[in-house]
Formats: sequence, structure tokens, C-alpha cells
Amino acid sequence: MLCHLSALAGLLIPFGNIIGPLVIWLLKRQEFPSVDAHGKESLNFQISVVIYLLVGAVAAVVGMLFCIGWLLAPVLFAIYVGSLVFAVVASVKANEGVAYRYPLTMRMVS
Repeated sequence: MLCHLSALAGLLIPFGNIIGPLVIWLLKRQEFPSVDAHGKESLNFQISVVIYLLVGAVAAVVGMLFCIGWLLAPVLFAIYVGSLVFAVVASVKANEGVAYRYPLTMRMVS
């Protein structure tokens, strides 16, 4: 559960949404097998979100040249809020002992 909730560190610390789950996963993965699974899932999702936001921001900046880049602002905001909501949902599921799979996640850490 702490792996998923530590992603909320991104609210206060730049890239805290990646650093938080990474630290918890690296420290506790040998000790608890469930932390290994939840940590990988959380880390993969948070890396995916950062990639989506960076690509969207670049597309918005390029779109500003054609006066349509501002249309991506609500999409970027929805991705950001969605990542927060999914992190809370995943932490609740992890607390119940259920393995939660985030949607639209690129599986990079295995």
C-alpha cells in the first residue's frame, strides 16, 4: 500500500511520484513479496504518467505555434488528476490484499 501512496509525494516534490515508489520498492522488495509486485506496478504506472505528460507538454508547445496547443491543457490536467485518483484506488486495493493493475501502463520494470 505504501508504494502506491508514496506516489503522492509528487504533489510536493518534483518527480516525487517516481522517487517515492522507487525508494519503497528498493528498500522492502526483498523483505515482502507483495511490496515487490505492488512496487513494480506503481513504478511502471508513474513512469508512464511522466512520459505521457512530457509528450503532451511538448505537443502543446509545438501546437502553440499553430494556436491550438491550448486545447491540450485539459488533457494534461486530466492525466495528472487521473494519476492521483488511480494511486489512491490502488492503495485501497492493496490494503485489501488485491493485486491492482493500473490501466494504460507501459511495463518497463519487471
